[in-house]
Amino acid sequence: MTEQRVALITGAGRGIGRGIALALAGRGWAVVINFRGNAAAARETLQLVEAAGGRGLLVQADVGAASDRERLLDEALHAFGRLDLLVNNAGMAPRQRMDMLEMSEASYDEVMTVNLKGPFLLTQAVARRMIASVRAGAVHGPKIVNISSISAYTSSTNRAEYCLSKAGMAMMTALFADRLATEGINVYEIRPGVIETDMTSTVKDKYDRLIAEGLAPIRRWGQPDDVARAVVAIAEGYLPFSTGEVINVDGGFHLRRL
Repeated sequence: MTEQRVALITGAGRGIGRGIALALAGRGWAVVINFRGNAAAARETLQLVEAAGGRGLLVQADVGAASDRERLLDEALHAFGRLDLLVNNAGMAPRQRMDMLEMSEASYDEVMTVNLKGPFLLTQAVARRMIASVRAGAVHGPKIVNISSISAYTSSTNRAEYCLSKAGMAMMTALFADRLATEGINVYEIRPGVIETDMTSTVKDKYDRLIAEGLAPIRRWGQPDDVARAVVAIAEGYLPFSTGEVINVDGGFHLRRL
């Protein structure tokens, strides 16, 4: 088993996941770069990790599929022998934004499977391995981070399935934090605001205007590195007496203002 700390990051081929992988690699972590479909982007992430002097492993897997989750975990452990951090970052927006009264059952099922069911069941499996590692003295203080969204509490009636999935992730964080605290495993939720990624590129003009008008007190787009820095703080153990904590990385969007 390697003594190097190891992070498994879902959806790490691009965007926020890539930012997290690079930030951790730059601090000496080995990173398991999970991706679902974009192999070229994932290979680019691996190249960037290695260019920064880090170690990486690419694993194609759909976290919404049971067999893929099992394989993802098996490949990570086979390569590195341990897991110190799970970052549930993989997520998707609806393929088509649609009035919630017109939303299809297929869209609901797809988004909820990728954004909530998959992360919940992956965390269940990872938590079991982490508990065994802690009890064996092989790993100390492993952590789980869920990348949620301001959509956990902010209504967007043209992507209701996405909002519901992120609201569910908030309770998922609370449940695992409660269950795993006595096992020495802390669990956190990071709620990004408007972050400049591929996912938000289709609504860039809209958010450019809203940001300029004061959507949040800090009037700029968030960057993947803003989220990555919060993950690093957790991963490096700077919040040892916190679990179930929600960390807003949203430019102050969550503040109620007059």
